[in-house]
Amino acid sequence: MPGKALFYLATSYETCELGMNETLELLATRRSAPAASLTEPGPTAEELEALLKIASRVPDHGKLVPWRFIIFEGEARHRAGEIVASVYAKKYPDAETAKLDLERRRFSLAPLVVAVVSRAAPHEKIPEWEQVLTSGAVCMNLTIAANAQGFATVWLSEWYSYDAEVLGLLGLAPFEKIAGFIHIGRPPAPREDRPRPVISDIMTRF
Repeated sequence: MPGKALFYLATSYETCELGMNETLELLATRRSAPAASLTEPGPTAEELEALLKIASRVPDHGKLVPWRFIIFEGEARHRAGEIVASVYAKKYPDAETAKLDLERRRFSLAPLVVAVVSRAAPHEKIPEWEQVLTSGAVCMNLTIAANAQGFATVWLSEWYSYDAEVLGLLGLAPFEKIAGFIHIGRPPAPREDRPRPVISDIMTRF
């Protein structure tokens, strides 16, 4: 029996180690893909629910859940794009048609766009900055989880993330902010990695 128990322990350890190696490989090689390169099909309803559950497993001081999601898929992507284009046209009445068409396609490049909305607000105990950081962690969890599912992603903001009129028309409250628009789709052809920081340049010891 002891031998059998040790066998199970060793097998469990090897499985855990394999999973850890796969996780580290994903983290070490992850990179963003241009939104225009992301193709159909996007996540299914079940895959999306799983992604949002994983995205929500982040450090959350005080268990405030200072974030929420807005899903843009199907026709909703085009409606959102029309909002962006219409606001842009009001700001820049001399904008060329090609530029307005670009703004109109902002949400329809990828099969799915998930807006992570930060609901950070003053709190008697929890610093607002920590709530903001939590929303950023949600964005990163979402991108990693989608990559692990076999999708490619890009985390974008763009000018309309900071435009009060656009945000209001997308359903945000005045105190809410966009932590990121996560575009999700099928991966493009492999791409070369971009330059990454040299750790010795950004690390000191206390």
